[in-house]
Amino acid sequence: MFMGEYNHTVDEKGRLIIPSKFREELGNEFVITKGLDDCLFIYNNTEWKALEDKLRALPLTNKNARTFARFMLGGAATVELDKQGRILIPQVLRTFASLDKEIVLVGIANRIEVWNKAKWDAASNIDDMESIAEQMADLGI
Repeated sequence: MFMGEYNHTVDEKGRLIIPSKFREELGNEFVITKGLDDCLFIYNNTEWKALEDKLRALPLTNKNARTFARFMLGGAATVELDKQGRILIPQVLRTFASLDKEIVLVGIANRIEVWNKAKWDAASNIDDMESIAEQMADLGI
C-alpha cells in the first residue's frame, strides 16, 4: 500500500526521483498516466493490469466509457527506474499536470499521485473536512 507525502523536484530533463519507500512496491518498471484533478497517477503493474481489465470491459457503445478509457490509456506510459531511482516523465504528461520544478508525490493506497506543488497546496487545503468525513459514511467509511 502506498501512503505518505514526499516533496521532490523534476530536473531540466524531466526526471523525477521516486521515494525509496515507494520503489519496492512499484518494482523497476511501472505505469504513469494522466490522473484526475490535474495530477498524474502511478500504478504498479498489478494495479495497472486490474484497471486495464476494467477499462477493457467497459461497453464500447457508451460515450463516457470511451472518453474515460481514452483519457486513462491514451496518456499512459511505461517507465523504468534508472540506477539513481529516477524515472523520465514524458513531456505530454509533464505539460498535462503542469510539472515544473517543485512537485509532491502522495501515496493513495493503490496508486501514487504526482502533483505540481502549488496545485497540491491548494487542493490539500480543505476547510470542510468534517462535512466531507460525514459524507464518507454513505460510502461505507
